[in-house]
Amino acid sequence: MNLYGASGHTKVIIDIVKSKNGQIDYVFDDNPEIKSILGYEVVNYPTEEMLKSKLNVIGIGNNRIRKKVADSLKGGVHPYISHLSAVISASAEIGDGTVIMANATINSEAQVGKHCIINTGAVVEHEVILEDYVHISPNASIAGDVQIGEGSHIGIGSSVIQGLTIGKWVTVGAGAVIIEDIPDYVTVVGNPGRIIKT
Repeated sequence: MNLYGASGHTKVIIDIVKSKNGQIDYVFDDNPEIKSILGYEVVNYPTEEMLKSKLNVIGIGNNRIRKKVADSLKGGVHPYISHLSAVISASAEIGDGTVIMANATINSEAQVGKHCIINTGAVVEHEVILEDYVHISPNASIAGDVQIGEGSHIGIGSSVIQGLTIGKWVTVGAGAVIIEDIPDYVTVVGNPGRIIKT
């Protein structure tokens, strides 16, 4: 597989792939100052052949940049990758390019879109719908029947109560408690969550 991005998120993906004896062919990053990551050479100027040769995973935490890279991919997208300790229901649906970190849980009939991040210890409960490019941060908990729109970022340690709808490209701050629906394109912080930026 090819990995895009040479940052901390990519390091965690490398650990997951190595733990499953997977093969990483190339790591790409457009920053010429980055030459290697965890023993892998970083290719700053890949050839067309490199770009098309393998299935791709995007190791970039920023949702907007991850979408931009996904939109420009020349090769195929790798099926989702999950840590050995992640718990994923057999009835859950997980999109290609999504990465599920250690000790994360995805429960019954959840639907997770493409290129999402379900980070360390995050909980995605039954029948949750996550659209593409959503990032559920470490130890965040999403209760059942919640829907989260494209590109939204749910901050570390935050909680969303059951049955809510969170719009697209929303940022939920660390530790926030969401108890009502949230519209598109806003930033929400606090307990209870309040909109501070539109």
